[in-house]
Amino acid sequence: MKSAFVCSLCHKGIIGGALYLEPETITFRTNKLTVDKKYRNLVLPRQEIKEVSWKHILFPVATFHMENGDNYKMIIFNKSRFCKCYQK
Repeated sequence: MKSAFVCSLCHKGIIGGALYLEPETITFRTNKLTVDKKYRNLVLPRQEIKEVSWKHILFPVATFHMENGDNYKMIIFNKSRFCKCYQK
């Protein structure tokens, strides 16, 4: 089952888009042409996510810590629904 969330990627500013939870991946998508191709369709394989940590700075900010050392910060506007869907 695929779940969609309104979200913004924090990378050289705030990039609005959508976050899709799928059984094998978490994908961030935006249609902004000024953004590097890697971040327009950012795919995070679930098996490579080491940890997800949260901070609340006006909005809930999730940091996806990857096994290769990369970190991706995203503002996710429905934290409770995201957490429920992510755990399933």
